[in-house]
Amino acid sequence: MAKLEIKNLHVTVDTEQGTKEILKGVDLVINSGESHAIMGPNGSGKSTLAYTIAGHPKYTVTQGEILLDGEDVLEMSVDERARAGLFLAMQYPVEIPGVSVSNFLRTAKTAIDGEAPALRTWIKDVKGAMDNLKMDSTFTERNVNEGFSGGEKKRHEILQMELLKPKFAVLDETDSGLDVDALKIVSEGVNRAKESNEFGLLLITHYTRILKYIKPDFVHVFVAGKIAEQGGAELADRLEAEGYDRYVLA
Repeated sequence: MAKLEIKNLHVTVDTEQGTKEILKGVDLVINSGESHAIMGPNGSGKSTLAYTIAGHPKYTVTQGEILLDGEDVLEMSVDERARAGLFLAMQYPVEIPGVSVSNFLRTAKTAIDGEAPALRTWIKDVKGAMDNLKMDSTFTERNVNEGFSGGEKKRHEILQMELLKPKFAVLDETDSGLDVDALKIVSEGVNRAKESNEFGLLLITHYTRILKYIKPDFVHVFVAGKIAEQGGAELADRLEAEGYDRYVLA
């Protein structure tokens, strides 16, 4: 069983006003097959955690550890983290002009597996995943995220996740900007990928609506760079009813 451990994580970021500490001692353990939801008000450090796990150079770890099956993630480059089994679906996926979705997906799969996938099997896998996500076959000919709608960008992220088969997937506000139909399709894609691959899921969200489709085993409330409370799925229901004011005003 794979394990992702975050121990006493402190992270800073440089701003125009100087260095600011965002994460102030985060402890979290995610095992294969588990679904964890991180919720909290804007500016609480949720996305900082996601990008720190992925290795974004903007963020500096000043204290603590991130371990993947005992290996020091912080010593790995971004591509080494991906090959080790970490996947990040970004809140705002970037455009890559001149690179088709087809080439991007196959290149990524080759880089992670260390060898190119067998073409016949790969084409079948891509088509099957796209059909499940209700994506038109011509989608693979388009440049990555160029001119994509918000829903198309998020479906493309889930398509990557389904094909690359990570050990741990971090989804940063994947529900942001999705209408009800797109949210349902994306959520079903996450559940399908998780069921077939048994990866650990860290789902970062501001609202509870996606949790109606992706049921969390654990919910963690982030406030001011720390985990203020933890619980099961019932905690998300309480947040829906009460909001975050009692944490912020405490």
